[in-house]
Amino acid sequence: MNLALTDPFILAQDYPEALTGKLRSGHATMLRFNRRGDFLASGRVDGTIVIFDVETNGIARKLRGHTRQIQSLSWSRDGRYLLSSSQDWKVILWDLRDGTRARVVRFEAPVYIAEQHPYNPFLFVTSLFEHHPLLVDISETVPVKYTLPSAPRRPLAEGEDLSEKQAAQDAKQTTCVTIFTPLGNHIIAGTNKGWLNIIETQTRQVIHSHNLCPGVIIFLRLTSSGHDMVSNSSDRVIRTISLPDLSQIDLNIDRIKIEVEHKFQDVVNRLAWNHVAFSSTGEYVCATTYMNHDIYVWERGRGSLVKILEGPPEELGVVEWHPHRPFVAACGLESGRIYLWSIVTPQRWSALAPDFAEVEENVEYIEREDEFDIHPIEEIHKRRLDLEDEAVDVLTIEPTKTELEEESFRMPVLLDIGDSESEEEVVVVGPGTMRRKSPGEGRGWMNGAESGESGGEGANGTVKPQTNKRKR
Repeated sequence: MNLALTDPFILAQDYPEALTGKLRSGHATMLRFNRRGDFLASGRVDGTIVIFDVETNGIARKLRGHTRQIQSLSWSRDGRYLLSSSQDWKVILWDLRDGTRARVVRFEAPVYIAEQHPYNPFLFVTSLFEHHPLLVDISETVPVKYTLPSAPRRPLAEGEDLSEKQAAQDAKQTTCVTIFTPLGNHIIAGTNKGWLNIIETQTRQVIHSHNLCPGVIIFLRLTSSGHDMVSNSSDRVIRTISLPDLSQIDLNIDRIKIEVEHKFQDVVNRLAWNHVAFSSTGEYVCATTYMNHDIYVWERGRGSLVKILEGPPEELGVVEWHPHRPFVAACGLESGRIYLWSIVTPQRWSALAPDFAEVEENVEYIEREDEFDIHPIEEIHKRRLDLEDEAVDVLTIEPTKTELEEESFRMPVLLDIGDSESEEEVVVVGPGTMRRKSPGEGRGWMNGAESGESGGEGANGTVKPQTNKRKR
């Protein structure tokens, strides 16, 4: 929409206000915007990843390689690589230049979450079910896995040793979520006992620990600056945390201090929170609720509730905030649809003409002397011919300011996707006859991938093209 037609007071609003649209391609369970915000990756129950174009709401690409529900998605900084983890115990690094599987890593336990390094897409950290977290280097064909500690680093007095009972309890802790700091020099991990561990990436040692809550830390997310973090835990409290500057060269680990800024909770109804997210500027925190269809939005400045976004009549799961706009996307748990909230912008039609002004009542209009002059037809025809001679370039895409500041990758959009599901996922079987698509239809590629024949993984983790063979 033309910005001149938009009320400037509405443009200044920082949070959405109404449900404005929805997307659908299968049953979505996971969402993640890329850094530029022009693509939205959606992970489905059947393991397929669908990438939507945010501007057109169309499907830009489909990625097939997992066989079970997608657990997490992580974009690289330039938007070329996408890291996905699934309940099939695998993590796949996708090269979006051609949609191939650049690397495939299989683990010995289900994967909670996998997060890419901010500047190295071939390095990621992952949390496993009832296992220690791993730092995985996939720069070579054979992945190298480094085990990270889960036990917290407890502050002890000089000469004091940790008791055997306490050490045994710490050894039983497991890590549920791991994320990188903005520079990638440190890893922040949350355990099932409510501890936050700051791990140095190079040495893979815990340099600081903080007891955040009495329950399980379910989710962690940083702002773009990395100075603030939001956490969701099983005690039904959302916390915003101020982090110290970990990028200092002469960092003193003894002076690291983690402070809880605000605690957001529903004191009356004691609602549990499914998922949380920061706004694009980090000034707001939004969360979806358990057994409820609303999205709560809090302001961090005063710690108050500013908006409750009314949603569809179903419970909402993962929620994501656009990285640059007041635009929120969330997926429904029952239907798997992706719902979109944004600002409703009424148009100011007076902006179409610079000298046009809206008036509250009728006024007498005095026309100019040459306002309604009739020009010769030959002169008008000559002007039109001159305009037709001008060459208009409709193919060149001018780089934006963000692209000029840093190297950016533009994903080629596929315009011939023929297997896009409809809203009801039905197929035509005859004249006037339709049936609902079966759950296993269109997933024949899995048979070859699982058996190791066509469509399986290559020696370097890439995928070989699948060929169909029939016996007569």
